[in-house]
Amino acid sequence: MGLTDVLFGRKKLAKAQQEKLFAISTARITLETELGLKPTGDAAVVFKPLSAAEFVRAENELQELLDSVAQESHSKVERRGDEFGFEWLIVRDNDLEDLVNAANLVASELANAGFGQQLLAAPFRFSGGKNPVYFVYGFKTASFWPFVPMGDGQERDNAEELELKAKLEKELPIEQDLTRWLALFDAPI
Repeated sequence: MGLTDVLFGRKKLAKAQQEKLFAISTARITLETELGLKPTGDAAVVFKPLSAAEFVRAENELQELLDSVAQESHSKVERRGDEFGFEWLIVRDNDLEDLVNAANLVASELANAGFGQQLLAAPFRFSGGKNPVYFVYGFKTASFWPFVPMGDGQERDNAEELELKAKLEKELPIEQDLTRWLALFDAPI
């Protein structure tokens, strides 16, 4: 950030970092055997679209990108918006390694298409507990955090999240700043 950015209150968005996304597939054995968590075959890449005019221009390119990723990875890829204006590129594949590869390919293609600074997160859904468990990869911090929503409301199981953090810190790059653990309530995956 330069002096003019400071003076005029402008911030540059952090560049997306994808290199540690693959850690979730190496943590699979611990997730399944020690924690009883199984991948559901659902993941997503969440990003903030560009301004309306830029997004309309990129719309066709984005659809072509999704079609090519689906064809190349043999995964199903669909797109949904949420109430906060974020786009969810949902990836479905029953094999965790293929799911991670497809999510990485989506993120890479988005970055190559100029959406790199808009990449927010990549949540991966797991089952096996009393509630669904998401391991969310933050593109800006290159780290994961657990998210465990409870019930139908906007509550989360903080105790289970902290327990998962403690058990997986050696396996995954875990975000240490708990204030950065974004909640993804009403996630479409």
